[in-house]
Amino acid sequence: MEINFLALLAAAVSALVMGAIWYNPKVFGTAWAQAAEMTEEKMKSANMAKIFILAFVFAFMLAIVLQLLTIHQTGALGMIGGDPTAAKPSYQAFMDDYGQAYRTFKHGALHGTMAGVLLALPVLGTNALFERKSTRYILINSGYWIVTMAIMGGIVCAWP
Repeated sequence: MEINFLALLAAAVSALVMGAIWYNPKVFGTAWAQAAEMTEEKMKSANMAKIFILAFVFAFMLAIVLQLLTIHQTGALGMIGGDPTAAKPSYQAFMDDYGQAYRTFKHGALHGTMAGVLLALPVLGTNALFERKSTRYILINSGYWIVTMAIMGGIVCAWP
């Protein structure tokens, strides 16, 4: 079980694509701008290259964590210290029997959703409370991350 770089790239790209959809003015973009107190002037003064590069890096980092959370076989690899060549024969027998178990988009999306609800929502919600942001702001941003982490989890789990 090794880190799948292509799956991580695809998951990171999916976060940017989902952001373009979610924060589009015809979806939640206008409501988000109001809740975030984002003005046209602020938006135009931003360094968009820096924002998108860092957003991609952060999404890539999140994809790494989601790959570890969604693929249960990673736990078996951890149990043997990470080196399958040093494992007892029972490890290979286990992997032969269960190496592809629960490696579906649906399973990854479930775990991604759980991570979104149990990790992203509390973190974003706590920050928003101290920033005196509205419930609407919390729901728009955490909703984005819950849906995005579901998609990312599905991608990294199902990718062969």
